[in-house]
Amino acid sequence: MPVSVTEKDGGLEFYVRVQPRASWNETAGEREGAVRVRITAPPVEGAANKALAGFLAERLGVPKSAVEIVSGQTGRYKRVRVLPSGGAKELAALKRAVLAFGE
Repeated sequence: MPVSVTEKDGGLEFYVRVQPRASWNETAGEREGAVRVRITAPPVEGAANKALAGFLAERLGVPKSAVEIVSGQTGRYKRVRVLPSGGAKELAALKRAVLAFGE
């Protein structure tokens, strides 16, 4: 099943399955339509969420402020929104990058 990416409110929304306390930060393919991401931070006091937002921002080439965790703050499955600063061209490039995470 490919990663499910939706265009909404001028940005992209997709699901992420997070594995905290990993050996290193990395994307690890797809699981049930969500991007699998391993994060070194522990799931304590929002540290893993902060690390996830920073990791995704770095990998997608957007500012940290452009990545928002919309739902799932305390669970492994999270819905993430990325708001690009550019137009439709940048949105299409971001969508391709997110889909590539699932490969």
